[in-house]
Amino acid sequence: MRYIFFFWALPMGLFWGWFGLSYYDMNFGLLIFSRLVHDFAFQFYGDILGIDPAIIPPLVAKACVTDSLLIFGIYAFRRRADLAGWARDAWPRYFGDRPVPSILNRSSAP
Repeated sequence: MRYIFFFWALPMGLFWGWFGLSYYDMNFGLLIFSRLVHDFAFQFYGDILGIDPAIIPPLVAKACVTDSLLIFGIYAFRRRADLAGWARDAWPRYFGDRPVPSILNRSSAP
C-alpha cells in the first residue's frame, strides 16, 4: 500500500508544484516554470481535447480529488479492522460510557 501512496503522491506533488510555480510565473530562471510554458501546455491540451484551455485546471483538480478519495477509500477498506478498533477505543474518551440519545424520541413528556 505504501507504493500506491508513493505512486499517487509523487505525480500529484510534481503536477501541482509545477502548476503553482508556473501559474504565478516563479520560474527561478528555468523555462519549464514560466507562464509562457504554462499557457502553451494548457493551450496544447485544449486544442487536442477540443475544449477551452481555461477549464482544464478545474477538471484536473476534480480528477485529483476523485482519485484521492478512491485511494483513501481503498486504504480505509483494507484497514477497517484497525479503524473500528480505534473508534471503539476513542468513543468513551469523547462521549463517556453513556449511550447515544436517540434522535427518534426527543420528547420531554413523562
